Order: sequence, then C-alpha cells, then structure tokens
Amino acid sequence: MSLNAFLNPIKPENQKIVISSRFVENDKPVEWELKAISAEQDEQLRKKCTIVKKAKNGITEREFNNELYMSKLAAMCVVYPDLLNTELQDHYHVMNGEDLLKEMLTCGEYYKLLESIRMINNFDEDFEELVEQAKN
Repeated sequence: MSLNAFLNPIKPENQKIVISSRFVENDKPVEWELKAISAEQDEQLRKKCTIVKKAKNGITEREFNNELYMSKLAAMCVVYPDLLNTELQDHYHVMNGEDLLKEMLTCGEYYKLLESIRMINNFDEDFEELVEQAKN
C-alpha cells in the first residue's frame, strides 16, 4: 500500500441547492452554493462557541452554545450568496452573515439550509454507515 490516496484526496465539491422559492431570477429559484469545511475550521468554530466558566468550587466548566455554533457554521458554509456583501447586509439591516441568514430566510428555509449544511459536511451519516463504508 502507498500513501498516494492520502496525498491526493478527492476534494469535496461545493453543492448547489434551492433553499427557497422566494428568491427568483429569470422566473427560476436561485440556487445557493454551499461548501464543506475542514476539521480544523470546525475545531476553531467550536472553540468560539464554547464558554469557559470557573465554578465556585474552582472547577472549570465548559458550556457549548449549539445555536451559536450552527449559526456560525451556516454562515461559514454559504458560498453564494455572499453573506459579507455590504449591499445585501444593508438591505436587511444587519452587520454579519449569521444575522443576514436569519433575516433573509423563514424559519423553515433556515432549517432546510442547516440540514443541507449537515449533509455536505457528512454529519448526516451514522456510525454504522461509516463502518460499512470503511469496510468497502
């Protein structure tokens, strides 16, 4: 066996998906472009969403804010539309990508986006499926 497969991995492709039929151009719903993030990027994101507290007994406790994590993950994975575009942010009266998504989308559309992001980052596969894939 060689290390060739590890030196030349197949890069995950960006995926296009219609998140909402409300955003239309030329009578067709506009596709959003989503990308996967690396494990390193995910680790940094998780750190930003973890609050470290010292309890009265001196023990350090960590509190993970899952809602903040999912919001930041969504903003990080959306390639198109450009959530950092100032014209788009100004239109919705927000200052960052996380808030822009929440203003642009209905709650159902937002959860459709989150589910699509979970899938593109392979959070949708359960452990048994991963074991089977590893066997093949």
